[in-house]
Amino acid sequence: MGKYNFDEMTVRRGTNCVKWDAESPAGPIGEDVIPLWVADMDFKVAPEIIEALRRRVDHGVFGYTHIPDSYYEAAINWWERRRGWHTEKEWYLPIDGIVPGMSVVIEALTHYEVDAEGNVARKPNGGKGPNGELPKVIIQSPAYNCFFSSIRNNGCEISANKLIYDTEGDQATWYIDFEDLEKRAADPMAKVLLFCNPHNPCGRVWPKEDLQKVAEICRRNGVIIVSDEIHCELEMPGYHFTPMATIDQDNTITMNSPSKSFNIAGLGISNIITNNPAWRKQIDRVINIWEHCDLNPFGVIALQAAYNEGEQWIKELMEYLQGNYRMLTEYFENELPMFPVSKVEGTYLAWVDVTAIDMPSMEIEKSLIENEKVWINGGKMYGLDGFMRINMACQRARFKEAIERIGKGFKRLLK
Repeated sequence: MGKYNFDEMTVRRGTNCVKWDAESPAGPIGEDVIPLWVADMDFKVAPEIIEALRRRVDHGVFGYTHIPDSYYEAAINWWERRRGWHTEKEWYLPIDGIVPGMSVVIEALTHYEVDAEGNVARKPNGGKGPNGELPKVIIQSPAYNCFFSSIRNNGCEISANKLIYDTEGDQATWYIDFEDLEKRAADPMAKVLLFCNPHNPCGRVWPKEDLQKVAEICRRNGVIIVSDEIHCELEMPGYHFTPMATIDQDNTITMNSPSKSFNIAGLGISNIITNNPAWRKQIDRVINIWEHCDLNPFGVIALQAAYNEGEQWIKELMEYLQGNYRMLTEYFENELPMFPVSKVEGTYLAWVDVTAIDMPSMEIEKSLIENEKVWINGGKMYGLDGFMRINMACQRARFKEAIERIGKGFKRLLK
């Protein structure tokens, strides 16, 4: 019996919660819809975090926040203790979210540089090539939907290194196409690899050997690695996450946050981490241009509580999520074998092959909401139709009901 009760039901509808209160592709979601779409969890936050926030609320004043040394110490100690990764205070650039951070870093690396006088300035011609070519950002697709929008919104071109889908083994999985990555990295306009580990939506925790190959290809071709590691503590038992910076610290910018692992995304706290002072200058300049300087005081408190007191909660969370994942895979193997579930090594997101249903994934999403009253994401938004993403991070009784509704809907649509 663990210390924490993840079976405790929560009521989130009516709390201005995106997951439960947002309008769906089928219109406003009714009281009877179970939402398993956007990536946050239905579990209460670790009581250690709640107590730290309660003490801050009791103070009663919520003005502009200074980031104390204890914030950096908590993060530095966490990475050293958990991953053997040594970081230093000056490497950190706190920001209000991973997605804003991603956009800031892409803008800074592709459109800015440090000039001979040590000042940050826009690159000649805005970083475009001699014939007006846009800077390219490589991603492994399918990918988190904000990767696509962030790259385009920053005036860059997407270079999609498509992952290889393998259904030959005991369970479907995904691999990096290194030959294709080599070709894309060799393109003179390729400036950045926006990497995702653990991978959303495919569920891979990339092994160290793969990270070494990626790092070697990028370094040889002058491509900077920007590693989105927001799901890094969400590793299924038996798998081990390795920070990309422990493989090639000098060519990696890490984007990290406790927001997904500890279910505190609404508190808006993240870190951009790099030991390169020139890159930090460029990134800090864009942070200030875009006014992402001020942080939520509760986010600063929550990060410290999570990193100082949250290890046991994370351990028990992942054991619970593994139980949900096992229930999902067993149901699909027995009831829906024509819908392969990709192996989940990390995250709480299952990636399911629905090509057996002859209709676009976004139409499947809408049909399930309207008929079975369950909401899961169509794969097109991640760059690959024919797949669906299922959020497994909810109470087991609720998840069991949701799985059965999904199964009923898939069987209906097969006919």
